[in-house]
Amino acid sequence: MRLLKTLIFCIFLSTSSVVFAHTPDELILFEIEQGQLDFQDQQIKAEYIAALKRQRMRRLAAMPWQERFLLFIKAGIDHIVPKGLDHILFVLGLFFSSLIFRSLLWQVTAFTLAHTITLALAALDIVQVPSTIVEPLIALSIVWVAVENCLFKKTNKWRPLIVFGFGLLHGLGFAAVLGEYGLPKGNLVPSLLAFNIGVELGQLLVLIAAAALVWFIRRKSWYRQRIQIPASIVIALVGLFWFVERVF
Repeated sequence: MRLLKTLIFCIFLSTSSVVFAHTPDELILFEIEQGQLDFQDQQIKAEYIAALKRQRMRRLAAMPWQERFLLFIKAGIDHIVPKGLDHILFVLGLFFSSLIFRSLLWQVTAFTLAHTITLALAALDIVQVPSTIVEPLIALSIVWVAVENCLFKKTNKWRPLIVFGFGLLHGLGFAAVLGEYGLPKGNLVPSLLAFNIGVELGQLLVLIAAAALVWFIRRKSWYRQRIQIPASIVIALVGLFWFVERVF
Protein backbone atom coordinates (compact mmCIF):
# COMPACT_ATOMS: atom_id res chain seq x y z
CA MET A 1 0.00 0.00 0.00
CA ARG A 2 2.82 2.35 0.91
CA LEU A 3 4.58 1.46 -2.32
CA LEU A 4 1.40 2.29 -4.29
CA LYS A 5 1.09 5.70 -2.63
CA THR A 6 4.73 6.46 -3.39
CA LEU A 7 4.20 5.48 -7.05
CA ILE A 8 1.10 7.72 -7.38
CA PHE A 9 2.97 10.65 -5.81
CA CYS A 10 5.86 10.21 -8.26
CA ILE A 11 3.48 10.14 -11.20
CA PHE A 12 1.78 13.32 -9.97
CA LEU A 13 5.13 15.11 -9.65
CA SER A 14 6.23 14.05 -13.10
CA THR A 15 3.00 15.16 -14.80
CA SER A 16 2.96 18.43 -12.87
CA SER A 17 6.49 19.22 -13.93
CA VAL A 18 5.55 18.59 -17.56
CA VAL A 19 2.54 20.92 -17.39
CA PHE A 20 4.28 23.76 -15.57
CA ALA A 21 7.44 23.45 -17.66
CA HIS A 22 5.60 25.18 -20.52
CA THR A 23 5.48 28.95 -20.68
CA PRO A 24 2.05 30.64 -20.88
CA ASP A 25 2.68 31.42 -24.57
CA GLU A 26 3.38 27.76 -25.28
CA LEU A 27 0.17 26.72 -23.55
CA ILE A 28 -1.82 29.21 -25.63
CA LEU A 29 -0.27 27.80 -28.80
CA PHE A 30 -1.14 24.30 -27.62
CA GLU A 31 -4.76 25.33 -27.07
CA ILE A 32 -4.89 26.87 -30.55
CA GLU A 33 -3.53 23.68 -32.09
CA GLN A 34 -6.15 21.65 -30.22
CA GLY A 35 -8.92 24.00 -31.34
CA GLN A 36 -9.79 24.91 -27.75
CA LEU A 37 -9.16 28.65 -27.86
CA ASP A 38 -12.27 30.78 -28.35
CA PHE A 39 -11.37 34.08 -30.01
CA GLN A 40 -13.30 37.08 -28.78
CA ASP A 41 -11.81 39.42 -31.40
CA GLN A 42 -13.26 38.56 -34.82
CA GLN A 43 -10.34 40.16 -36.66
CA ILE A 44 -7.85 37.99 -34.80
CA LYS A 45 -10.02 34.96 -35.52
CA ALA A 46 -10.10 35.78 -39.24
CA GLU A 47 -6.33 36.30 -39.32
CA TYR A 48 -5.76 33.00 -37.53
CA ILE A 49 -8.05 31.07 -39.93
CA ALA A 50 -6.29 32.71 -42.90
CA ALA A 51 -2.91 31.69 -41.50
CA LEU A 52 -4.08 28.09 -41.10
CA LYS A 53 -5.35 28.10 -44.69
CA ARG A 54 -1.98 29.36 -45.97
CA GLN A 55 -0.26 26.62 -44.00
CA ARG A 56 -2.58 23.98 -45.49
CA MET A 57 -1.94 25.28 -49.00
CA ARG A 58 1.83 25.07 -48.48
CA ARG A 59 1.49 21.50 -47.26
CA LEU A 60 -0.74 20.61 -50.22
CA ALA A 61 1.72 22.15 -52.66
CA ALA A 62 4.53 20.06 -51.16
CA MET A 63 2.63 16.76 -51.50
CA PRO A 64 3.21 14.33 -54.37
CA TRP A 65 0.40 14.74 -56.89
CA GLN A 66 -0.92 11.20 -56.29
CA GLU A 67 -1.25 11.82 -52.56
CA ARG A 68 -2.93 15.19 -53.15
CA PHE A 69 -5.34 13.65 -55.68
CA LEU A 70 -6.41 10.95 -53.21
CA LEU A 71 -6.75 13.54 -50.44
CA PHE A 72 -9.25 15.59 -52.46
CA ILE A 73 -11.19 12.45 -53.45
CA LYS A 74 -11.51 11.63 -49.76
CA ALA A 75 -12.57 15.23 -49.03
CA GLY A 76 -15.33 14.93 -51.65
CA ILE A 77 -16.59 11.65 -50.19
CA ASP A 78 -16.47 13.04 -46.64
CA HIS A 79 -18.54 16.04 -47.67
CA ILE A 80 -21.34 13.68 -48.70
CA VAL A 81 -20.87 10.79 -46.27
CA PRO A 82 -21.06 11.53 -43.39
CA LYS A 83 -20.85 15.35 -43.31
CA GLY A 84 -23.24 16.39 -46.07
CA LEU A 85 -26.61 15.49 -44.59
CA ASP A 86 -28.42 18.13 -46.66
CA HIS A 87 -26.91 16.74 -49.87
CA ILE A 88 -27.73 13.19 -48.75
CA LEU A 89 -31.38 14.13 -48.25
CA PHE A 90 -31.51 15.79 -51.66
CA VAL A 91 -30.12 12.66 -53.33
CA LEU A 92 -32.61 10.55 -51.38
CA GLY A 93 -35.35 12.89 -52.58
CA LEU A 94 -34.29 12.09 -56.14
CA PHE A 95 -34.21 8.40 -55.31
CA PHE A 96 -37.74 8.34 -53.90
CA SER A 97 -39.10 10.21 -56.91
CA SER A 98 -38.98 7.09 -59.06
CA LEU A 99 -37.60 3.58 -59.04
CA ILE A 100 -37.47 3.63 -62.83
CA PHE A 101 -33.74 3.55 -63.54
CA ARG A 102 -33.87 5.74 -66.65
CA SER A 103 -35.78 8.51 -64.87
CA LEU A 104 -33.44 8.42 -61.87
CA LEU A 105 -30.40 8.38 -64.16
CA TRP A 106 -31.55 11.55 -65.97
CA GLN A 107 -32.04 13.36 -62.68
CA VAL A 108 -28.71 12.30 -61.16
CA THR A 109 -26.90 13.19 -64.40
CA ALA A 110 -28.50 16.65 -64.45
CA PHE A 111 -27.59 17.19 -60.80
CA THR A 112 -23.99 16.06 -61.37
CA LEU A 113 -23.50 18.23 -64.44
CA ALA A 114 -24.94 21.30 -62.72
CA HIS A 115 -22.97 21.11 -59.49
CA THR A 116 -19.78 20.40 -61.46
CA ILE A 117 -20.27 23.66 -63.39
CA THR A 118 -20.83 25.92 -60.38
CA LEU A 119 -18.17 24.14 -58.32
CA ALA A 120 -15.60 24.96 -61.00
CA LEU A 121 -16.83 28.54 -61.51
CA ALA A 122 -16.81 29.28 -57.77
CA ALA A 123 -13.41 27.67 -57.24
CA LEU A 124 -12.01 29.87 -60.03
CA ASP A 125 -13.59 32.97 -58.38
CA ILE A 126 -15.76 33.59 -61.44
CA VAL A 127 -19.00 33.23 -59.46
CA GLN A 128 -19.38 34.09 -55.79
CA VAL A 129 -22.68 33.89 -53.90
CA PRO A 130 -22.92 34.42 -50.11
CA SER A 131 -23.62 31.29 -48.09
CA THR A 132 -26.48 33.17 -46.40
CA ILE A 133 -28.29 32.93 -49.74
CA VAL A 134 -27.04 29.54 -50.92
CA GLU A 135 -27.69 27.50 -47.77
CA PRO A 136 -31.40 28.39 -47.33
CA LEU A 137 -32.01 27.75 -51.03
CA ILE A 138 -30.35 24.33 -50.75
CA ALA A 139 -32.77 23.56 -47.92
CA LEU A 140 -35.69 24.67 -50.10
CA SER A 141 -34.48 22.42 -52.93
CA ILE A 142 -34.80 19.48 -50.57
CA VAL A 143 -38.37 20.49 -49.70
CA TRP A 144 -39.29 20.92 -53.36
CA VAL A 145 -38.18 17.48 -54.59
CA ALA A 146 -39.73 15.77 -51.56
CA VAL A 147 -43.10 17.51 -51.99
CA GLU A 148 -43.14 16.64 -55.70
CA ASN A 149 -42.62 13.00 -54.75
CA CYS A 150 -45.78 13.12 -52.67
CA LEU A 151 -47.90 14.94 -55.26
CA PHE A 152 -46.98 13.02 -58.40
CA LYS A 153 -46.77 9.29 -58.98
CA LYS A 154 -44.49 9.81 -61.96
CA THR A 155 -41.85 12.44 -62.51
CA ASN A 156 -42.77 15.02 -65.12
CA LYS A 157 -40.61 15.72 -68.15
CA TRP A 158 -39.33 18.99 -66.65
CA ARG A 159 -37.96 17.34 -63.53
CA PRO A 160 -34.35 16.98 -64.85
CA LEU A 161 -34.30 20.71 -65.67
CA ILE A 162 -35.52 21.58 -62.17
CA VAL A 163 -32.93 19.27 -60.65
CA PHE A 164 -30.29 20.91 -62.86
CA GLY A 165 -31.18 24.29 -61.37
CA PHE A 166 -30.94 22.90 -57.86
CA GLY A 167 -27.63 21.27 -58.76
CA LEU A 168 -26.22 24.72 -59.51
CA LEU A 169 -27.04 25.71 -55.93
CA HIS A 170 -25.49 22.59 -54.46
CA GLY A 171 -22.33 23.19 -56.48
CA LEU A 172 -21.95 26.55 -54.74
CA GLY A 173 -22.32 24.74 -51.43
CA PHE A 174 -19.61 22.27 -52.41
CA ALA A 175 -17.35 25.16 -53.42
CA ALA A 176 -17.65 26.76 -49.98
CA VAL A 177 -16.33 23.58 -48.38
CA LEU A 178 -13.58 23.20 -50.97
CA GLY A 179 -12.52 26.78 -50.31
CA GLU A 180 -11.84 25.89 -46.68
CA TYR A 181 -9.25 23.35 -47.78
CA GLY A 182 -7.47 25.81 -50.06
CA LEU A 183 -6.78 24.89 -53.66
CA PRO A 184 -3.12 24.88 -54.75
CA LYS A 185 -2.91 27.28 -57.71
CA GLY A 186 -0.48 25.09 -59.62
CA ASN A 187 -2.74 22.06 -59.26
CA LEU A 188 -6.21 23.58 -59.49
CA VAL A 189 -7.84 21.45 -62.20
CA PRO A 190 -6.69 18.02 -60.89
CA SER A 191 -7.76 18.99 -57.35
CA LEU A 192 -11.19 20.09 -58.59
CA LEU A 193 -11.53 16.86 -60.57
CA ALA A 194 -10.53 14.74 -57.58
CA PHE A 195 -12.98 16.51 -55.26
CA ASN A 196 -15.80 16.08 -57.77
CA ILE A 197 -14.98 12.37 -58.16
CA GLY A 198 -15.22 12.06 -54.39
CA VAL A 199 -18.62 13.80 -54.37
CA GLU A 200 -19.91 11.43 -57.06
CA LEU A 201 -18.65 8.40 -55.14
CA GLY A 202 -20.39 9.68 -52.01
CA GLN A 203 -23.66 10.14 -53.91
CA LEU A 204 -23.32 6.67 -55.39
CA LEU A 205 -22.88 5.19 -51.92
CA VAL A 206 -26.12 6.90 -50.80
CA LEU A 207 -28.06 5.60 -53.82
CA ILE A 208 -26.71 2.06 -53.42
CA ALA A 209 -27.59 2.01 -49.72
CA ALA A 210 -31.11 3.29 -50.42
CA ALA A 211 -31.64 0.76 -53.22
CA ALA A 212 -30.43 -2.08 -51.00
CA LEU A 213 -32.98 -1.16 -48.32
CA VAL A 214 -36.01 -1.14 -50.63
CA TRP A 215 -34.94 -3.55 -53.37
CA PHE A 216 -37.17 -6.44 -52.31
CA ILE A 217 -40.26 -4.32 -51.63
CA ARG A 218 -40.03 -1.80 -54.46
CA ARG A 219 -42.73 -3.53 -56.52
CA LYS A 220 -45.20 -4.05 -53.69
CA SER A 221 -48.60 -2.41 -54.13
CA TRP A 222 -48.19 -0.61 -50.81
CA TYR A 223 -44.67 0.74 -51.52
CA ARG A 224 -45.81 4.24 -52.47
CA GLN A 225 -48.21 4.70 -49.54
CA ARG A 226 -46.02 3.15 -46.85
CA ILE A 227 -42.50 3.93 -48.00
CA GLN A 228 -42.21 6.53 -50.77
CA ILE A 229 -44.66 9.14 -49.44
CA PRO A 230 -43.77 8.86 -45.69
CA ALA A 231 -40.03 9.01 -46.49
CA SER A 232 -40.58 12.05 -48.71
CA ILE A 233 -42.64 13.78 -46.01
CA VAL A 234 -39.85 13.30 -43.48
CA ILE A 235 -37.30 14.65 -45.98
CA ALA A 236 -39.50 17.69 -46.69
CA LEU A 237 -39.99 18.45 -42.98
CA VAL A 238 -36.25 18.27 -42.29
CA GLY A 239 -35.57 20.52 -45.28
CA LEU A 240 -38.19 23.01 -44.08
CA PHE A 241 -36.67 23.03 -40.60
CA TRP A 242 -33.22 23.75 -42.08
CA PHE A 243 -34.65 26.55 -44.24
CA VAL A 244 -36.20 28.28 -41.20
CA GLU A 245 -33.04 27.72 -39.15
CA ARG A 246 -30.75 29.12 -41.87
CA VAL A 247 -32.91 32.17 -42.53
CA PHE A 248 -33.63 33.13 -38.92
